[in-house]
Amino acid sequence: MKPISGIITTLNEESNIEEAIRSLQQVCDEVVVVDSLSSDRTCQLAEQAGAKVVIQPYLGDGIQKNVALNHVKNLWVLSIDADERLTPELVDFIEKTDFESTTYDGFALRRRNYVGSRWIKCCRWYPDYLVRLYRHDRLRFCPVKQHSHVPTENTLRVKADLIHYRYKNCGELFAKPERNYSSRGAKILYLSGKKVHAWSPAAHGIGAFLVNYFLRGGILGGVDGLTLTLSIAQNSYLKYAKVLEWQRDEKVRSQENFEKVW
Repeated sequence: MKPISGIITTLNEESNIEEAIRSLQQVCDEVVVVDSLSSDRTCQLAEQAGAKVVIQPYLGDGIQKNVALNHVKNLWVLSIDADERLTPELVDFIEKTDFESTTYDGFALRRRNYVGSRWIKCCRWYPDYLVRLYRHDRLRFCPVKQHSHVPTENTLRVKADLIHYRYKNCGELFAKPERNYSSRGAKILYLSGKKVHAWSPAAHGIGAFLVNYFLRGGILGGVDGLTLTLSIAQNSYLKYAKVLEWQRDEKVRSQENFEKVW
């Protein structure tokens, strides 16, 4: 194992956490789990698997991931989600890399996204390069609450994959974006003062479909490409439809908790 600290942020990940920790332990000499008040056995299983568990109420994407940096012992960190796994090629790259002498501050890994057991390559789902292996004294996740990333300055793109079991089935493509993303994105827009017009939901939904299906290769992905494109378009439509509804319907707006975005 290398002097690398593995990082995982979790919320109710008891079905994934043990395998995620074992995946990191192939190359990391410690694993730190930052848990945002799970109600299942995530923390217990993480500790049993040999990880250090830090409890932190959820602060938002990038901010939450950076919490772990206060608890790691190594300069280099490898950050994954509970539903991600290292491939043998990635393990081999890490084992052969001299992190003490490298001139790079980080490495961007190719994330290989799956729906069920199907590897989806269209709509920018592959190669989905993300900096996940980095020196935390020079790089870290941007401190934003949604869609955070590690900057790519002085980083190298690695020809090795990180597997991401993104959705269990095609139904989750529609259920998860509606539950987690469209409402969250709509609240961010509404709280920022964004004005939405009657044509905005349809325009954004249709635009998202056309861009992802024709320009980003959804048309080449068969049934899965079409399904993914429709889910992206649905999410875009719903985000603007919800903002529009809050603007024009006081009763619906009064029932929404805008203090709870995350």
